[in-house]
Amino acid sequence: MDINYLAVLVAALVPLVVGFIWYNPKVLGNAWMKAAGLDEEKLKGANMAVIFGLSFVFSFLLAFFSQMLVIHQLHIGAAFFDYQEQIKDVATPEGAIYKQVMDLVGSGHRTFGHGAFHGVLSGLFLVMPILATNAMFERKGFKYIAINTGYWIICLAIMGGIVCGWV
Repeated sequence: MDINYLAVLVAALVPLVVGFIWYNPKVLGNAWMKAAGLDEEKLKGANMAVIFGLSFVFSFLLAFFSQMLVIHQLHIGAAFFDYQEQIKDVATPEGAIYKQVMDLVGSGHRTFGHGAFHGVLSGLFLVMPILATNAMFERKGFKYIAINTGYWIICLAIMGGIVCGWV
């Protein structure tokens, strides 16, 4: 199964676009700044080109990895993978079975909705515990955790939908 790099690149843009909306002062930006203990003065002077550039790189890594979470077909090959070779040749019994399984599975569950579902699960069961743990040690409140976790759940849902559904 080949990687769709165009889908990964588009998905990598999602956190930037959603962030422009989510953290806008007219949406949740003011509440986030208060919960984070920030103000306009503290936010000035940052190198925004570096921040957005690195954010895109990190988003690309996240989009690339999210394929492993949302595309089930990527795991089927592991049952037929020889670590000394590649996927077994179709002429071998293992290769023939692999081909039959892939023909049977095809592009099942390769929809936007399925990817979004796994993206939401990733946000709830992977991102939220990490953010909540950090926030507790940073002495941040529930609102801070909820705002940031909500952002990542939405981002991962859209990213998962894109990388899973873009066949």
